[in-house]
Amino acid sequence: MQDRTLYATLGLVVLAALVCSGVAPYDRATWLLEVAPVLIAAPLLLWSYPRFPLTRLMYGVIAFHALVLILGGAYTYARVPAGFWVQEWFDLSRNPYDKLGHLIQGVTPALLTREILLRRRIVAAGRMLGFLAVCVALAFSAFYELIEWWVALLAGQGADDFLGTQGDPWDTQSDMFMALLGAVLSVILLARPQNRQIRRLGGAGAAV
Repeated sequence: MQDRTLYATLGLVVLAALVCSGVAPYDRATWLLEVAPVLIAAPLLLWSYPRFPLTRLMYGVIAFHALVLILGGAYTYARVPAGFWVQEWFDLSRNPYDKLGHLIQGVTPALLTREILLRRRIVAAGRMLGFLAVCVALAFSAFYELIEWWVALLAGQGADDFLGTQGDPWDTQSDMFMALLGAVLSVILLARPQNRQIRRLGGAGAAV
């Protein structure tokens, strides 16, 4: 019962943020592109919950990831106010908010991959599990960069806000590095709490 209350609260927070961000975003087309993963993931999570509920940790990470995407969609990544604060504090040459987005883009698929492989008994807990989780996260990041490239080809100059390169010629490479960093850190720091939560799920496919 407590878990359901928590998940409902997370869902309502994300929904409220999504609605508010869509009222008057900086650019409607960019907003739709940025929040598209949220619109795709939400029904999938609702559908999978009765069949394969995830851990509290996983739902929390997904909710945080959704909020990062929604905020970036509302302002565009290059214009998020919090990013300007960080830029000023550290005397950076660009708004770094998009790097937070790519960091969490590594965390979410790494932990999700790890949880599915472990609970489905496809891979046992250990170094190989962590390695595969990081590999999937990096592959997802690379594929997302390809999606951005395809969108840019289709939209021309209209995709500038979605790409968010801010004139950085190494933006794609640094984006993938941030995703790799997020994946590695999540596997190192969150593996044990994730394992404990999988054990508590008991009959829901726990394998550790």
